[in-house]
This record gives sequence, structure tokens and C-alpha cells, in this order.
Amino acid sequence: MMLGRRGLLALGAGAAAAAVTHNAFAAGGDLDTAYVNARIWTGAGPDTRSDAIGVKGERIAAIGADAVRARTGKRTRVIDLQGAFVTPGFIDPHVHFVKAATMLSQPSLRDAADPRELVARIAAAAKALPRGAWLEGGNWDQDRWGGEMPHRSWIDAVTPDTPVAVIRYDLHMLFLNSLALRLAGIDRNTVSPPGGVIEKDANGEPTGIVKDAAKDLVLRAIGEQTPERIDAVTRKGIALALSKGVTQVHPTELETISFDSTRRLRAKGETGLRFRHYLPLKDWEAQVALIKEQGRGDDWVQWGGCKVVFDGSLGSRTARFYEPYLDEPGTRGIVVTDPKDLLNWIAGADKAGLQVTAHAIGDEANDIVLDTFAAVARANGPRDRRFRVEHVQHMKPAAIPRFKAQDVIASVQPYHAIDDGRWAVRRIGEERLKTSFAFGSLVRSGAHVCMGSDWPVAPIDPLTGLEAAIDRETLDGKNPDGWFPEQRITLAQAMRCYTREAAYAGFNDGKMGLIAAGLLADFVVWDRDFFAIDSHLLTKASVLRTIVGGIQRFG
Repeated sequence: MMLGRRGLLALGAGAAAAAVTHNAFAAGGDLDTAYVNARIWTGAGPDTRSDAIGVKGERIAAIGADAVRARTGKRTRVIDLQGAFVTPGFIDPHVHFVKAATMLSQPSLRDAADPRELVARIAAAAKALPRGAWLEGGNWDQDRWGGEMPHRSWIDAVTPDTPVAVIRYDLHMLFLNSLALRLAGIDRNTVSPPGGVIEKDANGEPTGIVKDAAKDLVLRAIGEQTPERIDAVTRKGIALALSKGVTQVHPTELETISFDSTRRLRAKGETGLRFRHYLPLKDWEAQVALIKEQGRGDDWVQWGGCKVVFDGSLGSRTARFYEPYLDEPGTRGIVVTDPKDLLNWIAGADKAGLQVTAHAIGDEANDIVLDTFAAVARANGPRDRRFRVEHVQHMKPAAIPRFKAQDVIASVQPYHAIDDGRWAVRRIGEERLKTSFAFGSLVRSGAHVCMGSDWPVAPIDPLTGLEAAIDRETLDGKNPDGWFPEQRITLAQAMRCYTREAAYAGFNDGKMGLIAAGLLADFVVWDRDFFAIDSHLLTKASVLRTIVGGIQRFG
């Protein structure tokens, strides 16, 4: 983990400073900017509305036409929004930021309809690269052509001088050609590492598919990009996020590339987009040392949380279940992190005051993570720890009420439901899917539920997630009334998950997630009122302005 030289907020000082600033901005003085004639959903309640916002500095200083008018002075800039719809800024609590931003300029294989098209796109992309340069990106999806896994022999002839390492869209599986396998040192004698899989054919030769922890062998061979190139990519990602109405993201990653990049950008000024980083749990002691030296960052770039991956994914058949996969009965998935390490790392990080979140997709994985959280909470004693589980995709019915009972946050991604819903029944069957992607059950239980994208696995556009949570219509069009429609939620519930609950999930409640006096001036102006249109038209809405910290960053 890189330890930058720039000192930010001292540990413990941030909350006190925020309280002083809150009171100062709520007290008085002319506004810098007044946004009037608006239809504002404040986020304070399902139907709580207003019509004007006054901004002073980086904070909201007044709400409502009368309050804003009373503080509008000669130097106040008045912006007539002409009836436009306004929401709090959307917070995406699960992204892989630099990885996703890098893919913006890499070839896309997501919609390749069959193996022939996959090969043709890889061949064209390889031809455009300098000889010897790695071909990455991809986001391929074998379920679009019936599930047959790609094999290195498909592409060897068209990529003789180009090492290929294209990733499946769930980020859990790489497809390699023979050159890439050789450069990564993978052959018939290479044993799958703990928490990973190197697929081999009937003759014992690698097929070109490597899963989860085995990807590290390839990533080491590829090497790292220069900081300058990474930072340029980060800026592109920031611009895209702001254009979609996203004002804060939580990179939840097993490397520090996004963390290092945003800290470099922050040292040069504001980032425009807010970041809260979740760093590798195994390195929790290094983060404790960083906090002791430099604090936990500021409102632009924060840290103080840890991320661990416990199992794999449904699409890669590496999510950990109690029962075997129906379409591969020889496996129940894998455990990426040893349960003993999971317990020891979480216990240490929690005792040190760090927030912990764990990736869990299969039903057994979710139970093990919840059991571990419970054991750590008992051992370390009561405190506001805000444990999170990322994805929470497949559960036994008894696991659902545990989130509320244990005060664990469910960090879910609605788009995964309408995407995986195209083929999930082939993996685990109808019965196990009844409590999969159980957004409705979790929200109704009273648990804290935040929603995000998992970008680049899904689009960073929050409107795609809202529509998925509300309608649950699978991408193949085969579930027009909703896939397991009992798990649908309302628009107001989904928007709360993307704003107020997402702020809570990052210990930022009281700073953002609502449009209220004293909070950071993070809000979005849209071209239509979400509550006045059919939910199927949500993704047609456009961002007119994105304001972060009182400054218009997009539009």
C-alpha cells in the first residue's frame, strides 16, 4: 500500500470539523448560489419534496423557496431550473474503478453472440495492437451462446504474437491464448493455487481458462501501468460517473490501484467525484499504520474500510453453495479465503476500528461470513462497526433476517438480478432462486440495504439499477412481469438505497445522501421527474447538471 506524503484530516478531527461547518452554514449569510423553480426529491422521506436549494461554499445552506429567498443577496447567483427534477447525488457503494475506466478504451466482447463473433473481435483487436502488447478487456459472456466455455485453440491462430487475457464480465475468470499461458508460466504441471482454478482438458493441458486467485499468475506477467497512464484513466472514469449523476463511489478492491491514483489526484486538488476506499483486508495492519500517520482522508478521498473476497461467482461456478451446481455436479464452488484467515483478519481489523466488508455470493458463503461477523462482534464488544456483505446474491431463507438482527449492511447490485436471471436456473434451479437477489425481503426486514453497480460488471448508470430493482425484468425479455416479482421494491425504496443508505454504508450519513441544510451540496438535476413516468422509461432520463461540493461538475 502506498503511503502518500500529503497529510489529510487527523483521525477523529473530521467529525468535529464537520459539525462546526454544518452549524456555520446553517446559521446565516448570503448564499453563493440559489437553485430555484425546481421539483426536488430531498430523500428525507418517500414523498418529501421542496422547490429550491441555496448553496454557500460546499454545503447546502437553505431549502425551500422562502428560506432561499431570505438569504439571496446581491452577489448570489440565481439559477432557474425551470421545473427540472432534482435528487441527492447517487452514491455507488461497489465499483472497481480503475479496472472499469481502463475498459472504456479496450475491446468489448460482452455482446458477442457466438464463438465465431468472439474470435473475430479478438482477432481484430489483436491486429490493432503493437506486436507483443497484451490484449485485455473483454467482458465476454459464454451464456450468450449456450454456455460452451472458450478454449485457447479458438484464438491461437489469430493471435500468434499477441498475448490475450480477456476477462469474463463477472471479473472472476480470464480467457487466455497459448502465448499468454506461456508468459504466465502456466502449463500442464501448474497446480491450481488456493482459492483459484486452472482449468485443464482431458489430456491435462490448460484450456486457457483461469479463475479467481489463479488470475494473479497472469496479472503478474502483464505487469503494472505507469502512474501517469492510470491517473489519465481515472479522470475518464470520473467524467463518466459525474455524467450519470454519481457523486461518490466506493472502490471495493483487492488491490490499491484506485486508491493510489485518487490520492495522487487529490494531492493536486479536488477530484470532482468523491471516493471512499475499501482496501485489501489482508493488509489491514498497513492501513492502521496509514491512519495513525495521516488520518482517514477527507470528504473527497476517504479510507478506513477493508474488503475481502470469500467465494467466487455464480457465472464462473465458483460461488460457494451447500449443494452442487446442477450443470456441474462435481462442484459446490470454491472458498477464496481460508475461513481461519477470514476470522483472524476481520477480528484484527475490527478491533483496530476499521470497517469490514466481505464478498459473498453463494448461500454457504453468506452464512459463513455472517457467522464470522457475529463471532467477531461478540469477541470485540458493541460498537458502531457497520459490517457489510457485498452482493448477498443467494441465501437460505434463514439468512435473510440475520442482516437486521446482526445489524449487517447488505450491499447489493440490482442489475445482476436481471442479468444473471437469463441463465441462473441452469446453475442452481428454481427452488434455490426463490431467495436469490432478495432485495424486497431484505428491505422489508428493516435491514440496511445499499445499492450499486459493481462497475464494470454492470453499467455505472444508477438508472439501470433503479429499473432493475423496481421491475426485475431479465435482459432476455422473458420475464415481463418480473423475475421472482415478490422481490421487487418501489422507486422510493430503491432511490433511498442509492442515496441515504449508501451514505450510511460508508459512515457518511450526516454529510451526504440527502438534500438538507448543512449537508454537502451534492445533487443532480434531471430532465424528467422519475415519479411522474413509467419505470420502463427511467433509463431514458438524462442528467442536466451534477453538482458536487457546491460546484457544477457536469452539464
